Amino acid sequence: MTKKINILANLKSDFASGLVVFLVALPLCLGIAMASGAPLFSGIIAGIIGGIVVGYLSQSQLSVSGPAAGLTAIVLTAITDLGAFNIFLTAVFIAGLIQLLLGFIKAGSISNYFPTNVIEGMLAGIGIIIILKQLPHAFGYDSDFEGDEAFLQLDGSNTVSALTALLNHVQLGSIIITVLSLTILIAWDKIPALKKLKLIPGALVAVILGVVLNEIFTATGSMLTIQKQHLVSLPVPTSVEELKAIITLPDFTAVTNSKVWVIALTIAIVASIETLLCIEAADRMDAQKRYTDTNIELKAQGIGNMLSSLLGGLPMTSVVVRTSANNNAGAKSKMSTMIHGVMLLLSVMIIPAILNKIPLATLAAVLLMVGYKLAKPATFVHFWEKGKYQFVPFIATLVGVVFTDLLKGVALGIVISIIFVLKGNLKRAYSFRKEAYADGDIIHIDLAQEVSFLNKAAIKSTLKEIPENSKVIINAQDTVYIAHDILDLIHEFKSIRAKQEGIKVKLKGFKKSYQLENADEFPNKVTFEQYYDVAKRVIVKKELFPE
Repeated sequence: MTKKINILANLKSDFASGLVVFLVALPLCLGIAMASGAPLFSGIIAGIIGGIVVGYLSQSQLSVSGPAAGLTAIVLTAITDLGAFNIFLTAVFIAGLIQLLLGFIKAGSISNYFPTNVIEGMLAGIGIIIILKQLPHAFGYDSDFEGDEAFLQLDGSNTVSALTALLNHVQLGSIIITVLSLTILIAWDKIPALKKLKLIPGALVAVILGVVLNEIFTATGSMLTIQKQHLVSLPVPTSVEELKAIITLPDFTAVTNSKVWVIALTIAIVASIETLLCIEAADRMDAQKRYTDTNIELKAQGIGNMLSSLLGGLPMTSVVVRTSANNNAGAKSKMSTMIHGVMLLLSVMIIPAILNKIPLATLAAVLLMVGYKLAKPATFVHFWEKGKYQFVPFIATLVGVVFTDLLKGVALGIVISIIFVLKGNLKRAYSFRKEAYADGDIIHIDLAQEVSFLNKAAIKSTLKEIPENSKVIINAQDTVYIAHDILDLIHEFKSIRAKQEGIKVKLKGFKKSYQLENADEFPNKVTFEQYYDVAKRVIVKKELFPE
């Protein structure tokens, strides 16, 4: 039974963290909409729905949903192919329906198979991306859009070349504001007296300072003044007609267009996988170790995307960057996510002109702190100490996420993890030892609790190396499952090769384990229940093959 949580119990800390997430999410929503070739307000609409609606329906206490950088290329291509934004919105609505269906058929359960080291590698990779992408903004060089996570940028440059190019575009005012903002954020995090001011987050103080400083620079005509292109750029409606024009309705007459369905399926699959990955990451971050029902999450995302499309919003997912900012700001419940959504709604309606005074350098400082906490050196040391089978998939995922994208990086990490599992199973299905006796050696092969077809090659190789005139004891007393392939292999060894080469073979435990009348006839005597066990058990007894 899921424990009910009072989302009003931690209102002070949740309000402060919701405010921080709002400040981070605002430029990200605008930047992703711009990169997607969609109306700017479509990103804000998705952020509002993701915060209020999905935040309320989701069981995750930390996850924050909104427009995602991982969907920008899909959205941009889709709008171009379909020729109209309102037709694209129909695809988003259908994608939401598909996600809703995935939730009902419990497809969210696949998240249980994401390895921890891969999830941690993904988080560390996102942390490094945030740092690399925000450094140019911190220096006053805004060549890419806020929220860009791709290595290759839209202007033809890449993450590394943008870092070298920033040296030719340094803006001293931005550097001053970045340094002061970082100082405030670090002090708020380290000084006990400041940490007690939970209702006033350091990010808000940094933002206010950045705005005030730039206003002073502007009023005095200083060369340090940060120009408009380096500030938040939220559209400001000047009339009711302009406000009405913000909402674009989907064109449901395009439902018969096959391209719409292909795009809808693509969005549903990519958005669902990214959401499940983020939910796993959010649960890993949660200090209270609360676990999210991922099937309910898919339903919440589906409803969110359907509603977003009806109001002219972009498709959304649960987003790692905003979720990490939420956790780092001290969120205790999903009330923080909902507060950030309400703030997005109120701000664009009431104070857009004030928001447009916020320097991007200040927000870069906030995100740099988020990036550092995701990619702390301690995380690398932790996985290094766990050994290569944990460290290699972790690093591979990190590198893949940084230089390709989130899904490809995670896929690479999972593939490497699977290879390591297969390699480990090949070696650990049995132990091998020798005992000397008067006329030769006794060779003991002790099978593990479960032996699958994956172990066939290793066992076959071991049997092949057994010398002539040896005595072999194959012990299955502790084995509860053994694949038919392995039974055939042992049977052929005992009945054919052993007789030809004078090898004496003794089978122990096979009658008891496999209900055999005669050990020589065991290949056809394995029960259905023993075969079924492999689908729900893992190898428990894993003994290393000694030299």
